[in-house]
Amino acid sequence: MKTIIEPFKIKSVEPIYFTSRAQRQQILETAGYNPFLIKAEDVIIDLLTDSGTSAMSAKQWAGIMEGDESYAGSRSFFRFEHTVKKLTGFDFIIPTHQGRAAEKILFSLLGGAGKYFVSNTFFDTTRANIEFTGAEAVDFLTLEGKTPALVAPFKGNIDIDALAHFIAEKGAENIPLCMLTVTNNSGGGQPVSMQNVRETSELCRRYGIPLFIDACRFAENAFFIKKREKGYENASIVSIVQELFSYADGCTMSAKKDALVNIGGFLALNDTYLAQQAKNMLIVTEGFPTYGGLAGRDLEAIAQGLEEVLDEEYLKYRIRSIEYLGEKIHHAGVPIMMPTGGHAVYLDAKAFLPHIPPHQFPGVALCNEIYLEGGVRGVEIGSLMFGKYDAAGRHVAPPLELVRLAIPRRVYTQSHIDYVAEVIIETYHKKQYIKGHKMAYEAPLLRHFTALLVPL
Repeated sequence: MKTIIEPFKIKSVEPIYFTSRAQRQQILETAGYNPFLIKAEDVIIDLLTDSGTSAMSAKQWAGIMEGDESYAGSRSFFRFEHTVKKLTGFDFIIPTHQGRAAEKILFSLLGGAGKYFVSNTFFDTTRANIEFTGAEAVDFLTLEGKTPALVAPFKGNIDIDALAHFIAEKGAENIPLCMLTVTNNSGGGQPVSMQNVRETSELCRRYGIPLFIDACRFAENAFFIKKREKGYENASIVSIVQELFSYADGCTMSAKKDALVNIGGFLALNDTYLAQQAKNMLIVTEGFPTYGGLAGRDLEAIAQGLEEVLDEEYLKYRIRSIEYLGEKIHHAGVPIMMPTGGHAVYLDAKAFLPHIPPHQFPGVALCNEIYLEGGVRGVEIGSLMFGKYDAAGRHVAPPLELVRLAIPRRVYTQSHIDYVAEVIIETYHKKQYIKGHKMAYEAPLLRHFTALLVPL
């Protein structure tokens, strides 16, 4: 059959509360025109993030009941550890309460002034944890990844030539780590090819630079490799995942994405000395190494989720559901990042609202208009999230101005997605009336979470 149906049945539901346009206008004003500050109960369809918003399976809920809550040596930890080792092949598995906690530990140990961390694209919390140490986070996204309308299979790749030139210029001794984000969240959810992972690994090992994977969406990336990269069409998802990790020296993961849970993460690595340092810091900041800030029941749910996410029928449905939304709005003329990624549809805010300059935050303006139109909440990935100020105090915009519509896993049905498409298309028809925003308050780090804005 041509129709790809959800590979699950719905066993429990929660209500959606509907708001009027007038109510949403007041809600936006109260929230300082920042979608992060809107109460979830005031959102009709919430596409702010796919992180921690998944619906768990019956087996995961069963694992919740079976969780071993022992402080040290929990049975649930050993199941979790075994599952992660089987997938990644790494020697040391360190649980954390979420992905940014793993990043905090890793970059606190390796960072510092005068150091550079390199990536295809660092996401916001990763970049913040690097910059907090005084180090610099530098992106080397492939050129095709910076062109939203261009259709290419692996637009999340790192630019190998640019990376090699940077290493030669700055010196390998000043680059403690290279990280590949799979899929590339800030770059439109675009996948990274196995060839690119392999070539990055070869380059890093030539210079003695450890390669880590930001593995939040490793399974979705593996599915793209199977469907788009020659030589992998008959490979199992498990074998693709295991090969991908084999080229790396470690990984961080927010289990709130591809592990299909609402909380949790881990740091995995092979270096014995670094692992011991990380465990020491874990004890101070998160908890004992066999629970790491998580309840035993959460460790059980992660272990089960890591098995379920490898189901090819689930991945086929997951990727197709994103494509479905992308196709509907693209056919209506809405400019989006092409092709659609693994976890979200990204609107090209620069092309959607060409009359709004970057320093007036076109992505924020678009997010707010979409919420006003139909109660759909997305997130800006552009000048608010990644914009900087130069020495003269001028605003420096990032290369992309995007609005991410991240689809929670196993939460919304096709009719919900049809509604989202209708809201986006209606907003597009009124695009000329949308105005930019100015900043009223910003924090020094991760300003997009708490910023207050005012429409112009």
